[in-house]
Amino acid sequence: MSYTVKFHHVMKKFKMHGKSSDKLKDLLLPGGYGEDFYALRNISFEAGAGDVIGIVGVNGSGKSTMSNLIAGVTQPTSGGIETRGQASLIAIAAGMNNQLTGLENIELKCLMMGLDKEQIRAITPSIIEFADIGKFIGMPVKKYSSGMKSRLGFAISVNMDPDILVIDEALSVGDQTFTDKCLRKMDEFKERGKTIFFISHSIGQVKKFCKQALWLEYGELREYGTIEEVIPHYEQFLKEYKDMNKEQQQAFKEAAMRKQAGEGLELAAASSSSWSFSRLWGKR
Repeated sequence: MSYTVKFHHVMKKFKMHGKSSDKLKDLLLPGGYGEDFYALRNISFEAGAGDVIGIVGVNGSGKSTMSNLIAGVTQPTSGGIETRGQASLIAIAAGMNNQLTGLENIELKCLMMGLDKEQIRAITPSIIEFADIGKFIGMPVKKYSSGMKSRLGFAISVNMDPDILVIDEALSVGDQTFTDKCLRKMDEFKERGKTIFFISHSIGQVKKFCKQALWLEYGELREYGTIEEVIPHYEQFLKEYKDMNKEQQQAFKEAAMRKQAGEGLELAAASSSSWSFSRLWGKR
């Protein structure tokens, strides 16, 4: 398989800080400071051109962490990630400066993605038309609603025509008309063989739009395969969890919290190699 995104035993660890001074201690002290939190543990998978993958999982399972890793917003603590082509993340207010206007944020985000001034001037009218937020385009983003931020972020990302598109709950806000407009644009990307990762709590949208599903459960890869294979298992899990009593749900959450604190990682590390990828931008 010719892949565009490849994860190899990827882990992402954060430090839990109770107060601002703890962050400074984390930077200064050898080995850091604070409790470990593993947002992702030992994740391996491949995605190819034309794959449309729905990333599902309950809150706290690591979906947004994975989207940031795919887009290169953050780097893994260990393991390797390889991407071939330009990746763009669409999330509410992702990469935006609240103090700047919509127009200024268009320029800022495009510059961050490597476009020059001439290229930015060329695509700005299309971005403004797609976002369709009227006079707000000249106002500071801090005055935008969450739906307006999502509209502008989506418009910027799709008009830069990335090879890999990562959509993190960006269609969960705003009106249905704009959602339908976004889905039509994403269908165009599907037809052109782009790699798309679609993160949503709407199982209906995932079923309708995606070909594959990647199920995360509190930082671990539970299942990865076709929509027909994975989603029924995920829906059954949700039903079984809902049917648990409070004590059973609490026991399940406590077991997940122990894993995310690092329980059992020694065995996982021993079974995986120390091999790592470099990130390859712009290569086909």
